[in-house]
Amino acid sequence: MTRLREEVQLALSFQSYAPGPGIAGVQVVPLRKYRGENGAFAEILRLEEGRLDGLPDFTPRQLSVSWGDPGRVNAFHLHPRQPQNELWCVLTGQLLVWLVDVRADSVSSGVRRAVILSSEAPSLLLIPSGVAHGYRAGAQGATLLYAMDAQFNPDDPNEGRLPWDHFGADLWAEDRG
Repeated sequence: MTRLREEVQLALSFQSYAPGPGIAGVQVVPLRKYRGENGAFAEILRLEEGRLDGLPDFTPRQLSVSWGDPGRVNAFHLHPRQPQNELWCVLTGQLLVWLVDVRADSVSSGVRRAVILSSEAPSLLLIPSGVAHGYRAGAQGATLLYAMDAQFNPDDPNEGRLPWDHFGADLWAEDRG
């Protein structure tokens, strides 16, 4: 062990690479990205008789796309009027996604978890209804493709908003580590 000066030892911290705390129903499913000399290819969804292969309890009813400008914070929202689960995949760039379980009857109620979604290592993120979610786009911005198991109704939107800092402004602080 290397001996350090006391003030350095007291200020020292170590980054953890373990996944964040579990939130009931949240799933992160890594996708395989196939690379060749002419580019890359990744399968996002496979359907078998109208059901998603690997996520049989999720039936997509709408696909949407969202573009996040560099550094943009888009948070927090959830779907309180009727259940709506979402399945996210970043196509370009990177998102820091924060999830907070706000379901009163959930075994993980109150748990906060950060997930990084990136086009370099594509994954699917299943966000169950009742989990508040939001993101901060990376330095290059991001393109988010997402599926929902309920359809958007612009005349009666099911998208409740919380202030961006409702769970703490520190969630969105730039990492200067």
